[in-house]
Amino acid sequence: MTKQPDILCIGAVLWDIIGRATAHMRVGSDVPGRITRIPGGVAMNIAMALKAYGMTPAVLAAIGQDEEGEELVRACARLGVDASHAYRSEDLPTDIYMAVEGGNGLIAAIADAHSLEAAGDKILRPLLDGGLKGWDGLVALDGNLTVALLEQIAHAPEFAATDLRVAPASPGKAERLSPFLKHPQATIYVNLEEAGLILHRPFKTSPDAAEALIADGLYRAVVTDGPNPASVASQSGTTTLHPPEVLVTRITGAGDTFMAAHIAAEARGLESEPALQSALDAAATYISGESYQ
Repeated sequence: MTKQPDILCIGAVLWDIIGRATAHMRVGSDVPGRITRIPGGVAMNIAMALKAYGMTPAVLAAIGQDEEGEELVRACARLGVDASHAYRSEDLPTDIYMAVEGGNGLIAAIADAHSLEAAGDKILRPLLDGGLKGWDGLVALDGNLTVALLEQIAHAPEFAATDLRVAPASPGKAERLSPFLKHPQATIYVNLEEAGLILHRPFKTSPDAAEALIADGLYRAVVTDGPNPASVASQSGTTTLHPPEVLVTRITGAGDTFMAAHIAAEARGLESEPALQSALDAAATYISGESYQ
């Protein structure tokens, strides 16, 4: 690829193996369904969505030199995602994510991102001393990175001037985002549960959670709550909107689609309310099974 990226997506780029069934499931359920294997990971999901919304993303990630990694790099090229800056490890395998979804939502998931964690700050080399040195544009960051690396990014002078957009990857990793509460330009994208985990107290509504994050020092907060209203808060105020009502056919990747759509909307110059509406519409289209992926 020769086109200069307009956003960097830093984090997990791996293979998603997703089993989906229309039946409601519980522990021990054995039902018919469909199993897919597609490029995934939070950073990759965001990058693919950004490409679909007209942006030019590049990923900073750890991808093995194994057969799965070579196939994944080729898939990135086909999807219009620049993987030329990814760290290609000779001894670490390509990461993988596995999930099972039923008619009643996500049943279980396992994220094997051990290679990304083992690679550590090697994935940042293009920013520190490589072809992307001096980058001061948009960065989408996923919480699959180690606590130490997230803290390094939150406080590094190389990231102080960036428009930093951060997602936790999962509720279990939400507390990792605490260092970004003091970053001068960080926007954190979380759901209601994740906001509570970061601040160590529960919230009943998205505006309450978003405003509490701002009160705790965050530059800007974007909080979703499933079918309930979502909110964007900053020092200048709070915007809250209801998402569209749709039939849910898939869950995995919906939050990443929402985040990408919101970033792309703002990159087009949309203000707070239309940008949030655009993101909610995109997520609704995605979970209904009608979108690009």
